[in-house]
Amino acid sequence: MKPFPLVLVLPAYNEELTIEKTVLEFYKEIPNAYFVIVDNNSKDKTSEISKNVLAEHSISGEVLFEARQGKANAVRTAFTKVDAEIYIMCDADTTYPASKVHSMIQTLKEKDLDMLVGDRLSEGDYGRENKRRFHSTGNKLVLTLINFLFGTKLKDPMSGYRVFSRRFVKNYPILSSGFEIEIEMTLHALDKRFRLEEISVPYKDRPAGSFSKLNTIRDGYKVVKNILWIFKDYKPMHFFGFFSVVSGILSLVAGTPPVIDYIEYRYVYHVPLAVLATGLMLFSWIQIAIGLVLHTVSKIQRTNFELRLIRFGMEMPSRNQMIIPTVPQRSSGSEKTIVSGNI
Repeated sequence: MKPFPLVLVLPAYNEELTIEKTVLEFYKEIPNAYFVIVDNNSKDKTSEISKNVLAEHSISGEVLFEARQGKANAVRTAFTKVDAEIYIMCDADTTYPASKVHSMIQTLKEKDLDMLVGDRLSEGDYGRENKRRFHSTGNKLVLTLINFLFGTKLKDPMSGYRVFSRRFVKNYPILSSGFEIEIEMTLHALDKRFRLEEISVPYKDRPAGSFSKLNTIRDGYKVVKNILWIFKDYKPMHFFGFFSVVSGILSLVAGTPPVIDYIEYRYVYHVPLAVLATGLMLFSWIQIAIGLVLHTVSKIQRTNFELRLIRFGMEMPSRNQMIIPTVPQRSSGSEKTIVSGNI
């Protein structure tokens, strides 16, 4: 079956206050898109409201259910069950403007990009609108860490408003489970040399009564840990080389007194330092060996990935030949919960 020309993915967890407005705002802008709302095990009426708004306004789409908690799990469900030429991902909390979707889609197509990210930070909207303590500071720290480790000049790697090509979605393994997904997909795009750009978008805080599911400390720790682990996987020589250099320097520092002892007295008085220096130098060489092995493994994996992309490119039609019809051309399988205005 042919993929949908345009799909909107809305992961939602306890968003009964905002899900209807989010859907209607996007329906006003892209009425011909296929709407996929993923209820991430909500405890409120998110699923019921989603089904009702799709049916009442004759919106083509479906409501999926993902019992495993976490935004990445919800997005993974949508990406694996729904095939499309262009995917739009947005939070279901009315914080991002649906009106920007046209320029985002147009930019993706004109520049033949694989991912376009809605940048909340450059214009200062996030800093003005966000009322949660330390979130702006945490975003800046994460941004600085990513740009330093990966040598990039990103502006908002944690934005939840993105547009993707089919090429990216079908070649992106989602390994995270929660809010770290934005970091994971950004770093995956950088490492695999997908075409990635950012575009400035307005941002507004959640409406009264709606609450963020993020915990600044807990989720901040998860994000930083995820960045470091991805850095280790994508750049193992840099990761283990750092520990090797630090260990080697400490070994030289610790080994200097024993060497001086032997030169002056032909006897080593600082025996513990000599033992420590030997251990640190061995550890340094072990880190280098691990880095070299994993660097080779990473290079082989990258080679296989590039070959897979070549095969994928030969199988899919050119995006420039895509024609988005005025009415969606298919309905989804019977095993899914479907609510469509065409049924």
